[in-house]
Amino acid sequence: MCVYNAKGLNLNNNSIALNFTDVIYKFNQMKIICVGRNYAEHVKELGNQQNSEPVVFLKPDTAIPQKDMPFFYPGFSNDVHHEIEVVIKINRVGKNIAPKFANTYYDEVTVGIDFTARDLQAELKSKGLPWEISKGFDGSAIVGSFVSKSQLPALNNLEFRLLKNSMLVQHGHTSMMLFDVDTIIAYVSKFYTLKKGDLIFTGTPAGVGPVQIGDVLEGYLMDRKLLSVCIK
Repeated sequence: MCVYNAKGLNLNNNSIALNFTDVIYKFNQMKIICVGRNYAEHVKELGNQQNSEPVVFLKPDTAIPQKDMPFFYPGFSNDVHHEIEVVIKINRVGKNIAPKFANTYYDEVTVGIDFTARDLQAELKSKGLPWEISKGFDGSAIVGSFVSKSQLPALNNLEFRLLKNSMLVQHGHTSMMLFDVDTIIAYVSKFYTLKKGDLIFTGTPAGVGPVQIGDVLEGYLMDRKLLSVCIK
């Protein structure tokens, strides 16, 4: 059982500090760019086809909840899934960025959760319709506390994981990405001008699954716990 209050969450009388939205209000008109189907095992588990180029979609900035807020289960879905991802924050303006220079366009990294209304997504896909509303609804992007990449191993050598109610549910490694971070930046910058404060969700590994009211999710990058959120 988790209880939300103005200061954060309380789980079994232990306070959990939530600061995963510290970044969002520091920049105007930021974008949340997301990459799908970037881990082969995740592609298989959902029965999708592997693509020759990154699958890209956007979330609005309202997908990030206000600071210290829980995730409120939306009334339009009965099957919301968690998807843990490595997230990078763009540090300057860039367009048509060459892959060899892409690493200079970010210096902070975290983990985030891409909440997905899986039933709504499946319904829209079956009709051949865009499915961004199943991904971009209010509160659907949880962003952890950022860490300087100088404090981490190479970006292609990062382990990350998600715990649900203290049980491991997703575990990934950036070396398993089909498209690495620099390739993603080069690709998306062909279509979108990247601006300071933009976030890029780089894809989720296998193990996505449903959440329920009362669940507590915790996201780790290497040995660092960078996010914690309660489902209300």
